[in-house]
Amino acid sequence: MNILAVNCGSSSVKWGVYDVVADAGRGMIARQSAHGQIEGIGGTARIHFEASGAEGLDMTTQVPHYREGVRRSLDWVAATVPQVEAIGHRVVHGGERFRAPAVLDDAVVAAIHDLETLAPLHNAPSLAGIHSCRAALGPHVPMVAVFDTAFHASMPERAWRYAVPRDLAARHGIRRFGFHGISYQAALDRYCAITAVPKTRATIVALHLGNGCSAAAIENGRSIDTSMGLTPLEGLVMGTRSGDIDPAIVAYLVRAEGAPVAEVERWLNERSGLLGLSGSSGDLRELLAREATDRAAAIAIEIFCYRARKYVGAFLAALAGADAVVFTGAIGERSPEVRARICHGLEWLGLRLDVRANAAATEGEWCISAATARLKAFVIPTNEEVEIAQATAEALRAARAPDQLKGPEGGSR
Repeated sequence: MNILAVNCGSSSVKWGVYDVVADAGRGMIARQSAHGQIEGIGGTARIHFEASGAEGLDMTTQVPHYREGVRRSLDWVAATVPQVEAIGHRVVHGGERFRAPAVLDDAVVAAIHDLETLAPLHNAPSLAGIHSCRAALGPHVPMVAVFDTAFHASMPERAWRYAVPRDLAARHGIRRFGFHGISYQAALDRYCAITAVPKTRATIVALHLGNGCSAAAIENGRSIDTSMGLTPLEGLVMGTRSGDIDPAIVAYLVRAEGAPVAEVERWLNERSGLLGLSGSSGDLRELLAREATDRAAAIAIEIFCYRARKYVGAFLAALAGADAVVFTGAIGERSPEVRARICHGLEWLGLRLDVRANAAATEGEWCISAATARLKAFVIPTNEEVEIAQATAEALRAARAPDQLKGPEGGSR
């Protein structure tokens, strides 16, 4: 099955086209035939598309919104690759309803829209992608929503429940969901392939570090805790998001600044994190380039790494030990300096980096721990698109299974 995987992020559109086939004993196998990304949605964007046997596209142009970004992607796909038979969409927040991928219909789309208030930077772009694909390809092409939150549905109650009144939590669906689940699933799959550890025995702490950042404690292949919560705002310091703060700060700022709650929430999502700490940029690469002469940049980096290190320690305690720490996401994959600072001071737990391997690991899969380290460290690039494609094929196969039990006239065989 030829599947287009669409991943609409907070300011980007990534996509991949995969031929997905079922392989006995190994699940779905996806072979990529084309991929692309548009970075900088909402202004001047960088476009990079490529496909096997076709001339690629590299350009910079105005892409004012996600609908335009998805349209450009679909037009290029239609001109360069075989017919798309199905589409999988990354959706960040699935709430309590969606604990597995879901074939899209009007009711599912409406439910995703209802969850938009919990992930405003993400569910809205996903919905734009869904509507754009439906408008371009029509209702005959099946589509599937693959949810970031679903990976964390295995968390025990001690991890997902907040210490707030039970009646309020039940009435308003207040609980911890966790995010970056598609990325964690992809990293977990590759970790198991690299190490030959069965998924049911894989126990790791994973760090997804990018513009959005989170940590996950994975025990025997299942998420038992994660740093993000009801929304993607909780947890680590991020590019523009604060991560963990005293919740009383919100009410304090409402009174002190005379600002509505929605505006304070926007500050925490869009003006905080590395951007708020440095006063100049949420891009860690820019801050690293000038930390020697910019005190605010230096402290922003220090806080970023310190917070991540705290979560590694906390999750190692939650797991009662682990086999490895896995770095993924753009920063986790490409920044040896940040990885070294996060791991510094964890030698007593058995985590020691191989300095040369860590410095060289800026692309591809690497083991970056010393040969004698009790706790290993890996760099594993995330591949959310291939995970989306495989999950889409699985969901469509499961949805069609009941029909295969019916005879030609609709009765049971």
